[in-house]
Amino acid sequence: MFSPQSIRNRFLIQLIFASASLMIIFSSLLYLYIERSIYDEKVQELLRYADNIVNNKSILENSSIQDTFGLEIDIITLHNMQQEYEVYQNTHKFKTYLTLIYPYNQKKMLYLKITQDITKTKLLLDKILHYIFIINIAGFGLVLLYAVILSKMLVTPIETLTRKLSNMNEHLMKEIKLDELPTEFRPLGETINHLLGRIQNFVKYQKELFIGTAHELKTPLAVIKLKNQVTLIKKRSCEEYIDAIQTTNKTVDEMNIIVSNILNMGRQEGAQLDKPQQIDVIEFLKNKANDFKLLAEKEQKELYMEFQPDSFMAILQTGLLNQIIQNFLQNALKFTPKGKKVKLVSFPDEYGLCIQVIDEGCGVDESVDLFAPFQRSGNKSGVGLGLFLAKSAADALGAKISIKNRNDGIDGTVATLQLKSDLSCTLPSKKSRIKKS
Repeated sequence: MFSPQSIRNRFLIQLIFASASLMIIFSSLLYLYIERSIYDEKVQELLRYADNIVNNKSILENSSIQDTFGLEIDIITLHNMQQEYEVYQNTHKFKTYLTLIYPYNQKKMLYLKITQDITKTKLLLDKILHYIFIINIAGFGLVLLYAVILSKMLVTPIETLTRKLSNMNEHLMKEIKLDELPTEFRPLGETINHLLGRIQNFVKYQKELFIGTAHELKTPLAVIKLKNQVTLIKKRSCEEYIDAIQTTNKTVDEMNIIVSNILNMGRQEGAQLDKPQQIDVIEFLKNKANDFKLLAEKEQKELYMEFQPDSFMAILQTGLLNQIIQNFLQNALKFTPKGKKVKLVSFPDEYGLCIQVIDEGCGVDESVDLFAPFQRSGNKSGVGLGLFLAKSAADALGAKISIKNRNDGIDGTVATLQLKSDLSCTLPSKKSRIKKS
């Protein structure tokens, strides 16, 4: 049963309709051409007979003869002949005749009337039409068979992808082999593999998040309970009770920070559903840098800025981009010692726009997954959810994100965000180099 929502069925109907229309038009034109060619040949044959008779005066006036070629020739009188000659076709007693009226003696208004029996020619044309009709039926059947086979061949890759995806779950995900797909379906396969990678990361990080959250909350709760049990063993002074309460409050504050970061994850998922808007990313970076420049000066550090190109238009969720850049700058300022520099730079690359935050801190351990939840690096305190949130935001934007150590002989890290979007200006072919301090 044909479903109007089926691509294959719509393709079949359109291909059959188009093929049938083409066959009817072609067959009609072919038959009309054959008919006209044979008809014109017969007319030319009668004209040659008429010319021969007129030039040789081979019959007498007012005479009528039956030619050996099946021609009936008469001399008639006409007073209102407008054309040079006239040809018409008529049918009588199941026979078809072709008649030519041709001038014989125009001064006396005498004309030749040559009539030829073309019944056999008419029967031949009927046979040709019959054969064309049979060929069309056979051709239509072949077209129908070809359409079914072709439509099946076209939907086979989709059915293959569907079967592979239906057999997957969060515990068993395998990338689709692109070399097994037709060229036209490889972009779809790449997109599905990208989504599968995001799902795998999501499942992996969600499990780590749940385990990490339980662990992070269990430790301060155990500290609070142990502190209270020790305090309640015997009576203590007011100062000791105050000290115990202060310790408990400090531990509760640490737990609140963890809960706040988890709530930020929920807000970020909501931000992914925000309506994208067109912004100038370079202008956004300048505004963000100006905000953090005051903070850097307060901490006796320098924030250096270098932006190329002059403009980069992108359609994205501003909140997600803000979260990534803000996390990069906060980490850079946190781990950079006083008197050192933090750089916020941008330049075009083969992916689109590359944004980098470069610090002069202690560096990172590149052997661990820095984007995993509760993963901490360096000698500063923190919950360890910032980079996890930044990675989630980058995935939602379709961007690339990475954290690596500097390779220019200076201690520190390079946090990179590669943003892909349509450009509002012509970008230079060479990468802009970051000036060394």
